[in-house]
Amino acid sequence: MANINKLLIANRGEIALRIIKTCKKLGIQTVAIFSDADADAPFVKMADESHHIGESQAKKSYLDLEKVIRVARENQVDAIHPGYGFLSENPCFAKRCEEEGIIFVGPEAKVIELMGSKIKARKVMKEAGVPVIPGWDGALDSVEQAIDVASRLGYPLMLKASAGGGGMGMQLVHNEQELTKVFTRTKQSAESYFGDGSLFLEKWIEGPRHIEVQIAADGEGNTVHLFERECSVQRRNQKVVEESLSCFLDEELREKLCQTAVLGAKKIGYSSVGTMEFIFDEDKNFYFLEMNTRLQVEHPVTEGITGVDLVELQIHLAENKPMPYKQDEIKAKGHAIECRVCAEDPETFMPSPGKIEKLLTPVHVRLDFAVTEGDMVSPFYDSMIGKVIVHEGDREKAIASMLDALEQFDIEGVKTNIPLLIQILEHKQFQDGEYTTHFLQNLK
Repeated sequence: MANINKLLIANRGEIALRIIKTCKKLGIQTVAIFSDADADAPFVKMADESHHIGESQAKKSYLDLEKVIRVARENQVDAIHPGYGFLSENPCFAKRCEEEGIIFVGPEAKVIELMGSKIKARKVMKEAGVPVIPGWDGALDSVEQAIDVASRLGYPLMLKASAGGGGMGMQLVHNEQELTKVFTRTKQSAESYFGDGSLFLEKWIEGPRHIEVQIAADGEGNTVHLFERECSVQRRNQKVVEESLSCFLDEELREKLCQTAVLGAKKIGYSSVGTMEFIFDEDKNFYFLEMNTRLQVEHPVTEGITGVDLVELQIHLAENKPMPYKQDEIKAKGHAIECRVCAEDPETFMPSPGKIEKLLTPVHVRLDFAVTEGDMVSPFYDSMIGKVIVHEGDREKAIASMLDALEQFDIEGVKTNIPLLIQILEHKQFQDGEYTTHFLQNLK
């Protein structure tokens, strides 16, 4: 076991603030890094130390792993927390931390690399007995091979980048002509975005639900789940509203899903906090989609229903301490909902950077926000400026509480997606819990 006394946060915005909050509770010193665009950001002021890392473009600052390592080394930190996005699922970064004797708050590099390849992940999950979407488990070498495989699988199909993520690197194809048209372009895009042009094919699941399971494991293989999150409200494969528990599952199916997630995590020797993502078809069959080897944006809804601080648990496990919970000690109480507030046009989803001239926020709810009044919303990064989280005794009360919170916002200077969030929460299909990943595109 190794105690963490000083921790560098290799991230920015609301997740940096979230990590700082738990570190302060634990008495851990925090070191922030910041780009030119973030020089006056709240997380920079909140950390115990802050160090300039580079220009505003992410590749010249937050994505430059050697710069991050250098700051960590020069300031003698014990650990690095990668947050989500940026370098959080980069096995080379985790490996460099290992080489420098710095604790990486996450799983081992080899596990990140294994789960970072969707082709390898599919194979290992099948070996573990975890159901995967029917498809082709090998990298496609040519469009001719893709056409041959597709003819045997049957259309429609999803052409996917093995190294893809965050909704990127996917193309739905309905026939040979569409596959021929997009194959080379998708391969080139995957090579450009992810440095890996490997593609594979999966059957298209019509009208799926996207439900994920939060798991945690220690170095001795003690693995638990912290129930599921319903993440089917999405735009362009990006989550917008998340809730826990999912009203789509009964207790028997919930237990089966969560135990399957634990089985998959044990198979790969996972140690840390992580998420197993699944999709469900209309007959409630579920299939492994991918594993996120990091903290999720939507982790607060799990914290809401379980009372477990997931950042604290991450740090505890990174110190190589034993799992502090037995499965039967983790209870799900009530219902939690999270809405992602983005600085973007609610109609076109185009980013809306600028100065926040006015920011009035609701009270009596959890707000994980990256900005305050007078701050600038940068055009260089993701448009999400914060998250609203409510936790109530049941789903109906949680929806009402979230709507009340969203109505209390008054933001001037940038456009936000709050009108869209209200529209979602008020929609009968959402309130009845009868929605799929297609819900948002059919909303208007």
